[in-house]
Amino acid sequence: MPFVQGHLKRETLAVTFQTECAHCARPLRITVDSNLQCVAEEGAQPLVFIPEVNFEKLKAPNIIDDF
Repeated sequence: MPFVQGHLKRETLAVTFQTECAHCARPLRITVDSNLQCVAEEGAQPLVFIPEVNFEKLKAPNIIDDF
C-alpha cells in the first residue's frame, strides 16, 4: 500500500484500484494516497476499511497471512 512506502520514502504516493461494484458490476475507480485519503470517481460512495491487527495475538509470520 502507498502509505507504507510513502512514509518510508517521505514522499506522497498514491495507488489507483480499477475494479467493479460487487452489487451491480458498475466500473469503479478508487485512489488511496499515502495519508490514507480515499477518493472514488463518478460520485461513487464505496465502503472502504483498513483492518486492524492485534500484534500481541499475531501468530502468522506476517500480517498478510492473517488476512
